Amino acid sequence: MSSKTPLVRSFRRWGTMAVAAWAVAVAGPVKAEPLPAVATFSILGDWVQQVGGDRVTVDVLVPAGADSHVFQPSPAHARQLSQARVVFSNGLGFEGWIDRLITNAGFQGKHVVATADIQPIRASGHHHHGHRHGHSHGGHHHGEHDPHAWQSVANAQVYVRNIATALCEVDPQGCDSFRQRADAYQQQLQALDAEIKALWASIPQAQRRVIVSHDAFAYYGQAYGVMFLAARGVSNDSEPTARGIATLVRQIRDQQVRALFVENVSDPRLVERIARETGLTVSGKLYSDSLSAPGGDADSYLAMMRFNTQALTQALQAR
Repeated sequence: MSSKTPLVRSFRRWGTMAVAAWAVAVAGPVKAEPLPAVATFSILGDWVQQVGGDRVTVDVLVPAGADSHVFQPSPAHARQLSQARVVFSNGLGFEGWIDRLITNAGFQGKHVVATADIQPIRASGHHHHGHRHGHSHGGHHHGEHDPHAWQSVANAQVYVRNIATALCEVDPQGCDSFRQRADAYQQQLQALDAEIKALWASIPQAQRRVIVSHDAFAYYGQAYGVMFLAARGVSNDSEPTARGIATLVRQIRDQQVRALFVENVSDPRLVERIARETGLTVSGKLYSDSLSAPGGDADSYLAMMRFNTQALTQALQAR
């Protein structure tokens, strides 16, 4: 009996291995660990997650509701970056801190500037707003281009294409999945663009004038035929002059601008002061450089663009 024992053990071992091999064959290949990605701000993070799906984990550096213009990276952010294989930034001077953070983190992965192939609008500079623009506060410097390109849905489609291409380069095995997800999302963006145009169609061109906190909506204005006047420049850290505010108040009266909005990332006091000086009431809030917290009015790009458009068109129709 004892002489049979090794043979019995051998059969049992081979049987166990065969069952294990069969289980692997049935289950398919072992699921790869998700690709660690970093996006600089919440709107970009939403797109990376839309395209990446469960093959990608996305860390967002500037949290929803915070202002990228005045963000100060911490050692914790450097650690997040050092563990990522790909980092997505907006570019066009939006994140004045990103290159320094990449260097400090010793980041070795792929850095993707998501506005590649987008035709930038020149920053408004000092024409008709009277704010001092182009100076740097603590390294938050904007150059000659307006970085808020995501406010046009046509541009959003370029961002998404760039994100899909980059994810395919970093994770070629996931490329089919990324392309399929990007194509499905592009269809949602096309529908959103048509929806926005339909909402604006009933409002005469002459009425499409709006005051906002800072100059974040030029791409939206260009895409949908709306004139935005801003109390500040493209960066929230550019202080308007007293003369600039007086010029803006005069312009509001001359052009009979009737809609006035604060932004989710801006101090409302400046807009409230303009409201007092012009006798206007604040029409509501717009989301400019950041999504809302999850569950809020604008917790995705699609929701943000719908919310802003409904707020704008309702304010202008009501007057």
